[in-house]
Amino acid sequence: MTPALPASRQGHDGRPRVDHRALLRFAAPLMATNAIQAVLNLTDTWFIGRLSTDALAGMGAIYWIMTCVILVLGGVSFAVQTFVAQALGSRRRARASQAAWSGLWSALATVPAFLLLAVLGPWMLVPFHLDPEVQRLALEYWEPRMLGAALGLATWSVTGFFTGIGATRTTFAIAGVTMLANVPANQFFMFGLDLGMAGAAWGTNAAQLLGLGFALAILLSPRYAGAFRSRLTWRPVRTQILRQLRIGLPVGVMYGADVLGVALFQLMIVQTGSSAAAATQVVIMFTSLAYLPALGIAAAGTTYVGQAIGAGEREWARQIGTRVIAVCCAFMACMGLLILAGGRWLLPVFVPPVDAAAREAIAVGLLVLWPAALYQAFDGLYFGSASALRGAGDTRVPAATALTLSWLFFVPLSHTLVFAPGHGWIDGLPQAGLGALGGWLALMSYAMLLGLAMLWRWRSGRWRLIRLARGS
Repeated sequence: MTPALPASRQGHDGRPRVDHRALLRFAAPLMATNAIQAVLNLTDTWFIGRLSTDALAGMGAIYWIMTCVILVLGGVSFAVQTFVAQALGSRRRARASQAAWSGLWSALATVPAFLLLAVLGPWMLVPFHLDPEVQRLALEYWEPRMLGAALGLATWSVTGFFTGIGATRTTFAIAGVTMLANVPANQFFMFGLDLGMAGAAWGTNAAQLLGLGFALAILLSPRYAGAFRSRLTWRPVRTQILRQLRIGLPVGVMYGADVLGVALFQLMIVQTGSSAAAATQVVIMFTSLAYLPALGIAAAGTTYVGQAIGAGEREWARQIGTRVIAVCCAFMACMGLLILAGGRWLLPVFVPPVDAAAREAIAVGLLVLWPAALYQAFDGLYFGSASALRGAGDTRVPAATALTLSWLFFVPLSHTLVFAPGHGWIDGLPQAGLGALGGWLALMSYAMLLGLAMLWRWRSGRWRLIRLARGS
């Protein structure tokens, strides 16, 4: 059996087979890493829920817009894992550490853009006619979060390196340090300094800064300085950054288009009332318990597909990528059932039923849990397929597909289903007036189509025609 095949074992017929134990050993720390991110999200939601229902609604109004701009600007950080995996597969270790540094330089270059976005926050929310108190709270979180957003991009670049070389336990350790710092940081900034919503953002920034420092210390340690020359490849290389931008920018656009559609969907729901907005925000945090660990499995697909292609084994890349997609789908289907079963007990924890608005939020949350749970398996198809395609360097067509479905299908359908006649943003569209339930039905339909489209792209085999991401 060829030793270059990642996550493989020899079958009874002498042919290579996917080693599920190796796959799970590799993916488990990544799943735990992303589960930590889900815990961080829920922690922030719990802390903000202690402020008020309006604070949760404000978080819901701004959360996905914030996530969108971070994802779009962080595209080159996503490309780090692809370049590292392919470089390792072709035994070019110094090129792997160079990819990490290119991601770090690119993250630094985004600081002026984030500063501008922090200033533009009030103007970005004007078209949505939010409740003044909800808008004020949203902007309290937005501005400091934008000031520190580049820290997250820098951390993604370094963890992309560790994931690309298979050091997934290191990735987990970095996430663990960030999580442990987040809780006391939130408590200190939100309540110790009495900064409220702004304190939640500063707490996240502080935790990410500590995590980044820990990650850089490991990258520059003697182990990686010797094996990957990480102390010698720090200088910015224009051609390398441009290649990573060519691969990574479509990834950022793909995830950004997806998230921006969700941001608009949530803003529509915010306009129907604080209770519906709070319920939607909490349910979205619940779904992160499914999709964030699944992204860990999908990240294994990016690494394994990239390593196989770097080694010249495209057929093995197809086999391992297809298996990772199936595992993602099965995992998220099971998590969807758990979310549905546990929602009635979890919702009151995050929205304490202390008043009529909170009790209404719980009732809405229990209703929208159904479509939220039903589309999880299709999200698994999306994450698994998109990550396998990213490992192969096939990012432009998937990005265009996500952009088209988000803007020409999901957003108009959400507008139609959420708003009652005469209350929408655009005149002339039919309006069903289903409120939060309508928005979640639109999201369910979009996730199903997107998952099937990404699976079709992977199975078409067009990615086989893509040259190695390093440009050779």
